[in-house]
This record gives sequence, structure tokens and C-alpha cells, in this order.
Amino acid sequence: MTNLGAVAAPAPTDPEGGLASLRGDCARMAPHWTAPDRIAARPVSPSRIHGVTVPPGSARVLDAMSDYGD
Repeated sequence: MTNLGAVAAPAPTDPEGGLASLRGDCARMAPHWTAPDRIAARPVSPSRIHGVTVPPGSARVLDAMSDYGD
């Protein structure tokens, strides 16, 4: 499918790239990306946590694993 509304990006002047080229690309992209406002997570009451089930086979596999690796 062809996107006729897309605008082609200009070709890079340095085909091999390089740090200066990468920094320029990042500087041009930065205004397009905004960070969302940070939302603080609120604690959840344990009584609201339900519905998690683990199949017996998976529980046995996890139980047989060491806590810190071997």
C-alpha cells in the first residue's frame, strides 16, 4: 500500500553517518517527541488483587529454580 500523504525525508549528506549526523537527526526529531506528565502510582489494596492463576506445571518449574542462579 502506498501512502501518498507521506513526505520523504531528505537524504543524509554523509552516507556513512557518524556522530555529528546522528546528533543532527536527534535534534530534528526532539520537538516531535514529548514526554507525558509523570503520574504517581497509587498503592493498590491487596483485596483488589485477584484473578491470577498459575498452572501447576509452571509453579513446579519456578519452584525448582534457584533464587540467584547457579
